[in-house]
Amino acid sequence: MKTYHFIIKGHVQGVGYRITTYLNATRLGVNGTVKNLPDDSVEVFAQGEEKIIDNFKKYLKIGPSMSRVDEIQETIEDKSKFESFQVIY
Repeated sequence: MKTYHFIIKGHVQGVGYRITTYLNATRLGVNGTVKNLPDDSVEVFAQGEEKIIDNFKKYLKIGPSMSRVDEIQETIEDKSKFESFQVIY
């Protein structure tokens, strides 16, 4: 299974972006992680069916109402299988 790696840039910390990402991921059945990075961006690893990941990316672009997503960098990586979706603090 492919592992999608996203770096989300913009106003995405301190606005509930991680919890919104977690809620959308668990609702859609996406496994992986979300965490804040020191440069004020957010990192997401996501695993799931391609159609589900396409849906999930729509939520990443929107974020919660107080956020502003300026850019999403996407790569595909070889990672071990995630068992669930977790917020990393």
